[in-house]
Amino acid sequence: MNRREVIKNVALILGGTFSAPTLMAMNHWEQGIKTNTSIAAFSLTETQRKIVAEIAELIIPKTDTHGEASPGAKDVGVPAFIEMMLKDCYAQAEHLSFVEGLTSIEQAKFLEMNQSERHGVLKYLEQETKSEMKARQMKQTKMGDNDDHEDIKKAPKGLPFWRLIKELTLLGYFTSEAGIKASFEYVQIPGKVENIKLKPNQKSYAY
Repeated sequence: MNRREVIKNVALILGGTFSAPTLMAMNHWEQGIKTNTSIAAFSLTETQRKIVAEIAELIIPKTDTHGEASPGAKDVGVPAFIEMMLKDCYAQAEHLSFVEGLTSIEQAKFLEMNQSERHGVLKYLEQETKSEMKARQMKQTKMGDNDDHEDIKKAPKGLPFWRLIKELTLLGYFTSEAGIKASFEYVQIPGKVENIKLKPNQKSYAY
């Protein structure tokens, strides 16, 4: 399976959970379309890059199961991928929401926290984001008056920080060569389709 096919199918592999802005960004990435021509359109400080790297690694950490090591998000270059994708393929609304969320985490001194405290922050973000996404969905489906629609058009709000970084971490990892090899079994000559019982810790998919 080539990289283009992986890009097209990764959302299905992960349960089809990617948001519309991320699916659009994937399309821009695949076609080599840059949505932002200004170099200064989106950038992170070195501290913010460190925070992004640590969060990505918490989402997909390096593991060693029964002597078989799997790379983590840092090992396959996910942090740089996240920044590149946001800069080149997302709209300004996502830039603003990402930096807003990242700044809040930076102000909470995330890098000075221990592992348990960091996990607590991410759990809080997960719950907060679920509530925000539910509210967004209700707002989009609600049949409001014209004024409501005009307000949405005037002030579009980007996806929450946690949703963005989680989606981009998964996308970056599962479209990297090392991430694919670490997560999927390779079948050189696939046979007939059949149900099999997986062994403990056996990889679930073929590529």
